[in-house]
Amino acid sequence: MTSGRVIEDQPAVLPRGLIVLLTLAAGVVAIAGLRAFSETVAPLFLALVVAVVMAPVHGAATRRGAPPWLAAALLLAVSFGTIAVILGSVAWAVVELVKLLAGDTYEAQLAEAQRDLADLADRFGVSGDDLQGLTDGIDLGAVAGQLTSALSGVLGLLGTLSLILLMLLFLVMDTAKFGRALTSTKAERPHLVEALRNFAGSTRSYFAVATAFGLIVAIFDVVALWVLGIPLALVWGVLSLITNYIPNVGFVLGLVPPALLGFFEGGWQLAVWVIVIYSVINVVIQSVIQPKFVGDAVGLSATLTFVSLVFWSWVMGPLGALLAVPLTLFCKALLVDIDPATQWAVPLISLEGSKRED
Repeated sequence: MTSGRVIEDQPAVLPRGLIVLLTLAAGVVAIAGLRAFSETVAPLFLALVVAVVMAPVHGAATRRGAPPWLAAALLLAVSFGTIAVILGSVAWAVVELVKLLAGDTYEAQLAEAQRDLADLADRFGVSGDDLQGLTDGIDLGAVAGQLTSALSGVLGLLGTLSLILLMLLFLVMDTAKFGRALTSTKAERPHLVEALRNFAGSTRSYFAVATAFGLIVAIFDVVALWVLGIPLALVWGVLSLITNYIPNVGFVLGLVPPALLGFFEGGWQLAVWVIVIYSVINVVIQSVIQPKFVGDAVGLSATLTFVSLVFWSWVMGPLGALLAVPLTLFCKALLVDIDPATQWAVPLISLEGSKRED
């Protein structure tokens, strides 16, 4: 017999480049699916986020001896009330703006602005006839009509709202059972349970920080608008609080109504003042101070937060912008936190590693 070395069969290992390509291909398919079914996925995820954020209400009621049905009913009432307040605030702002634009209050200011624009155009050699045809199409009544149509469209999404509320109902009913299920699963899948709990905690922290800074921004905005003499300052303050939940660019949505009213109340100068003051307040608080607290609370860098806003808005539309950070946290929980082998990506996501090195 001849002695020889026994060669064991080794499992075939795919080249790293091919693994990367397959991962990217799977990601493209998943993203395409999410985008195709965004009208269903986004409301369901919104219901999940609301249930996660409001879950401490159920726990607090249970610890105080409330029966399970009462704790669930309280959680459901708080969740429904939160959604109603948000939608009602947006509707209130749109209705008040429509009331102002639909009347004859600002018709004279619009005509004067058109004359000023024509004079300015003459100085730069622009044809007055061409400019006249352009400015004649500006009609405050038509603008108010468009806003009314938009509001009707929002209020007409009763099917989506019904889906959200129905999903919330089932989530609330399963809140206590889900907590016990996580506890029993922890022994077998500790990383999965920890990832889901981190997602819930980070989501609550994000909305707590966003609400706190939104209130601060709203107070400053209301005071500034009141000093400038802008009508309905409180309405636009509430709107700025609501839009603060959209990272980075939400304040632009809240800026348009007061800037428009500033133009009609005091001309270009007042509109510019509104834009400048709003921008300073929101840039300093939302773009400089708030991202630091958000990053510490949820473990996402400011750059990733902005990229997530653009990405999820493209994938899921307006609700994607509102849910950009929770959606990113959910993906992080499922793709990174769940597996110890991918923990190397955590410093890249939060940039905590670079901070420690500094």
